[in-house]
Amino acid sequence: MRYIPHTADDVRRMLETIGVDEVEDLFACIPEKLRLGRPLALPAAASEAEVAAELGELAERTTQTRDARRGGGWFLGGGAYAHFVPSVVDAIASRSEFATAYTPYQPEFSQGTLQTIFEWQTMMSGLTGLEVSNASMYDGASSVAEAALMAMRVTRRQRVLVSAALHPTWRQVLETYLDGLGAEIDTLPRGADGRTTPPADAIRDDHACVILQQPNFLGCVEDLASAATAAHERGALLVTGVAEALSLALLRPPGELGADVVCGEAQSFGVPLSYGGPHLGFLATSTRHVRQMPGRLVGQTVDTRGRRGFVLTLSTREQHIRRERATSNICTNQGLCLLMATVYLALHGRVGLAELARQNHAKAEYAKARVRETPGVALPFDAPSFNEFVIGVEGSAGEALARARRAGLMGGLDLARHAPELGPAVLVCTTELSQREAIDRLVACLAGAES
Repeated sequence: MRYIPHTADDVRRMLETIGVDEVEDLFACIPEKLRLGRPLALPAAASEAEVAAELGELAERTTQTRDARRGGGWFLGGGAYAHFVPSVVDAIASRSEFATAYTPYQPEFSQGTLQTIFEWQTMMSGLTGLEVSNASMYDGASSVAEAALMAMRVTRRQRVLVSAALHPTWRQVLETYLDGLGAEIDTLPRGADGRTTPPADAIRDDHACVILQQPNFLGCVEDLASAATAAHERGALLVTGVAEALSLALLRPPGELGADVVCGEAQSFGVPLSYGGPHLGFLATSTRHVRQMPGRLVGQTVDTRGRRGFVLTLSTREQHIRRERATSNICTNQGLCLLMATVYLALHGRVGLAELARQNHAKAEYAKARVRETPGVALPFDAPSFNEFVIGVEGSAGEALARARRAGLMGGLDLARHAPELGPAVLVCTTELSQREAIDRLVACLAGAES
């Protein structure tokens, strides 16, 4: 009976009991501007058979995407990246030693989880070039928004300056977080080379931070050092968002270039695409800002017998301290995803991860070389990139990608919605899974050939 909804008579009697005329009266305390004001645009209820048929039809559409990934023809990035995940990642993540408390407040029961988080923090500090990394966030978008809130707390300013080359959906999440707080968001334009214009003349004395993405949404590597200098001269922080975490193994760590906060998405570290999530965010900063960091930290200690152990050493959510002192209530330890990423990083090690990053970069450079020598396609930007870049096409980008799909390829992201000023263009990503033959076919399809 628990799955049968309340009848109209049930609802009427409950409302009478609490002295309310309508269900809507229960939401009177919520400001009018925050209410939808209309029913949700949902389709009518369907039977189990109808739902099963529709889900089966949707599942059949994924056949081509699976084939594209198996054949090295997956070139779609834009914030979620197809990397090879060794089977040992799942094998270790499934072991019973890690089936401990999801919320590790009692260290005597949670050493497996606590040690994993500690190792994760250590490795992410090394990759970002900063001293402290927290126990993970929901995803890249929310980590950037949390970083902006953190910068506002540190500087006590209510304005942020955001690169136009930040991932567009990350920008939307940032706007949602800051809406209602009295914060203002200014935009730093993108230059002709694909990189963000130097921020020196745009930073105001009331800006809490400058937010850049590295590499940016269009794949271009930003000049973080000069941006950090400009931000610090005005008392602002530099927040660097990273969508492709593997780039941290090849590019110079943002912290070494002056970034005060490095955050982003770590899905590339052993976490499957899973049709968009759940994924794994991260956030790192310097020790001097640790008290304003969202979330919590795990530290290493010894027990009464001198044995190595791990405990929560900083918890700043409102479940842990007075609400007015809390830095965040909406970040989390993505336990399973963090475990998979930690195993993945430990498995590759410093040398293996760097080699993997070099393979990603080398395949992108090969693809760019093929574009340069192929009529009908072009590279609109000359800025350096990692494994993702823009290809300009003739005619319609949608038609070019359709040709690629007919050739068994997932050809990239149509930029018509995100960067229409570029004209017909496609954002393409290569990883270690990309095969030379598939890259050649992709360039041919984008140039107009029917493979």
